[in-house]
Amino acid sequence: MTVSLLTRGLCSAAAATAISFASATFALAETVTITDIAGRTVEVEKNPQKVVLGEGRMIYSIALLDSDNPFQRIVGWKDDMVKYDPDAYRKYQAVFPEAADIPSFGSPYADEWNLESVISLGTEVVLMNLGNLMKAQESGIIEKLEEAGVATVFVDFRQDPTQNTVPSIQLLGRIFDKRDEADTFTDYYQAQMKKIYSRVESIPAEDRPIVFIERAAGYNPAKCCGTFGAANLGRLVDLAGGRNWGSLKFPGFKTAVSLEAIFADDPEVIIGTGANWAEANPATAAVLFGYEASEDMVQERLGALAAREGWSDLSAVKNGNFHSIYHQFYNSPYHFVAMQAFAKWLHPDLFADLDPEATMIELHEKFLPIDYSGVFWGSLSAGG
Repeated sequence: MTVSLLTRGLCSAAAATAISFASATFALAETVTITDIAGRTVEVEKNPQKVVLGEGRMIYSIALLDSDNPFQRIVGWKDDMVKYDPDAYRKYQAVFPEAADIPSFGSPYADEWNLESVISLGTEVVLMNLGNLMKAQESGIIEKLEEAGVATVFVDFRQDPTQNTVPSIQLLGRIFDKRDEADTFTDYYQAQMKKIYSRVESIPAEDRPIVFIERAAGYNPAKCCGTFGAANLGRLVDLAGGRNWGSLKFPGFKTAVSLEAIFADDPEVIIGTGANWAEANPATAAVLFGYEASEDMVQERLGALAAREGWSDLSAVKNGNFHSIYHQFYNSPYHFVAMQAFAKWLHPDLFADLDPEATMIELHEKFLPIDYSGVFWGSLSAGG
């Protein structure tokens, strides 16, 4: 604390202490010791006011806690949200124009990252994604930040979302001093997941359809295909009463597969993922899901994907089981909405009363500072 502050009337020791605890820029700031999702014990300044995001899409989770202004403590980020989910970025920017002023530092795990700028901003904590733990360790960025007095904390909504979403939100709630908000959301999250868990257990194995997930379907029209293993959206399919094709074929998070393998197995259900990638890749044929999407566009793009050579002969296309969903659910605490959509597609009678769109609307009304709009999933219409 400086003499100049004391001479401005903060002569009371109690007042001086209160000020120092209120701002992380003071040497006497309160700290909290946490265990992050990577299992690391980290001492972090409580309620930090200068946070850098290793991924811009972490705003999806921060908005649940800092709903009055998700950008109020963000001093830097990676521009992946701007590039790969521009609908969401524009939606937030319309409410919080200051989002446009946040500097992009690129990937924390690459040479492009401007460590000096991060430190010069007085950054107190950098949030990183668990999936990049090895890259962070190999690059030495954790040690470099630690030497500069900047904490690094790993969270996870992608590698093992059904296991790590609740502890990640609780972790952020503790760091940001938003524990009540964290409790409210995680209670809601668990209640939404239980709507599926409570019924799926009764489904016999022979009644669980094989589902092929086409990861980023049509992102590059010249290439096909990528899919998930028994992780991320693949895990959600298994938990929603299906049998994920990738879970049966290979270990690991994701892989590339051949068209021949897909056509030979002829999976009963196909679910692609898509997002508004048209600005990052104007040639994309993906379904441009997001806050600016329309039903007509979704049907047009789904029809084009189903009309690719050989695809129209697949059972999933012929039988009305050709679907697609918002790709960004794969890296978001909102994935319970995707899981509800999966459950309804796979077992429409069992989940007849489940309404994923009503859940999505409620999510926005209860927790988010932006209004719901657009389209986030769809099924190819008959004759499409």
